[in-house]
Amino acid sequence: MNTKLTLTIEQSIIERAKRYAKNTGRSLSDLIENYLKVITKEEDNSEIVITPIVKSLKGSFKAPSKFDYKKELSKTLAEKYL
Repeated sequence: MNTKLTLTIEQSIIERAKRYAKNTGRSLSDLIENYLKVITKEEDNSEIVITPIVKSLKGSFKAPSKFDYKKELSKTLAEKYL
């Protein structure tokens, strides 16, 4: 059963989210619902299976010692979405 939900979100974010939803052929409600599903998903206690291809890639990339993963991720996402 679907239930209406009222949210208070900054106008510029709503506009960007609507553009994103339109460009991906989805509704804003669908995007938000799926996001909430992901962040509230109960942890699955089953064992994670790593495929042979993924195992073969382990250790193939060495980041520089001063590499700031969070900073680089933020920069890349900002370039992509802003």
